[in-house]
Amino acid sequence: MSDAGPPREQLLLFGEPPPAPRGPQSARLEREHEEAGEIAARLPDGVRFGTSSWSFPDWEGLVYFSRRSTTALAREGLREYARHPLLRTVGIDRGYYGPIPRSDLERYASQLPPGFPCCAKAPEAVTSPVLRERARGSATANPDFLRPGRFVDEMVGPFLEGFADHMGPFVIQFPPAPAGHRLRPEEFAERLDRFLESLPRAARYAVEVRDPSLLTTAYACVLASHGVAHTFNYVTAMPPPGEQRSIAPPGAAPFAMVRLIMPPGTYYAQRRDALWPFDRVSDPDPEMRRQVVQLVREEADLGRPVFVLVNNKAEGCSPLTIRALAELLAAGGAS
Repeated sequence: MSDAGPPREQLLLFGEPPPAPRGPQSARLEREHEEAGEIAARLPDGVRFGTSSWSFPDWEGLVYFSRRSTTALAREGLREYARHPLLRTVGIDRGYYGPIPRSDLERYASQLPPGFPCCAKAPEAVTSPVLRERARGSATANPDFLRPGRFVDEMVGPFLEGFADHMGPFVIQFPPAPAGHRLRPEEFAERLDRFLESLPRAARYAVEVRDPSLLTTAYACVLASHGVAHTFNYVTAMPPPGEQRSIAPPGAAPFAMVRLIMPPGTYYAQRRDALWPFDRVSDPDPEMRRQVVQLVREEADLGRPVFVLVNNKAEGCSPLTIRALAELLAAGGAS
């Protein structure tokens, strides 16, 4: 039997919430929970699927009992989200853009069952080599790039102090740098080594690069030396997850991280406009699923925890992509 999530009795340890408002899709959600629970019971231990965020009204009948605003779900949606049998982790993207108030971390914690891990993205203020003036389209050098003190002060420290029971791996995502600000791959590996060396050992970290030139043997060795995971991503400029294995093979870190954002060669606005509303899989990618399930199975067979975070822009609806991946994994696919 896999670790399919806390039973209802455990959820009640932190108080029975008010009943969720019931919408016209509530019967569909009850069926979804029942079917998802059967799939979850057949998954390998330690595999945690989750979405990149959770505040999507289009998930009525898939994750939520009724349709509520994005704002309402962002504030109070985690309680319902965490009851879905296949959603056993979640991404917190907002920390990439600015510090998360402690009061918000407390609110998130109040909605989650004990031990439910969240994967927060490190601040862009530390991972981007430039400060962008998005309105003007300009960029200047970022003096805090790869400065561990700011990352610890703004995120790692507050999480350790007030959110430790829900602290999954931090995702340290490095966006592509504009011409004139790009580090040579060997320089990036050296600076990343110093950065990781200075981070608290009480937390787990996964590095995600969006520039394929940075995916080198030296980079992989730096991660392995610190017990940090490479993030196998599915995103615009990067090779598919399966191809990344040749540089950063599974098993080099004590856990694995997979992030499915959007297909290689595609862009955020393009995918958003093409796939909305996010209530169906409108662009399935069987080869991506096969590669991901193979990666997950290899790590699970080694006894390592695996986190798989899925964005709506991967195939159109992240909860349904997760269900498809889980069904393939539970059936023994890509073994």
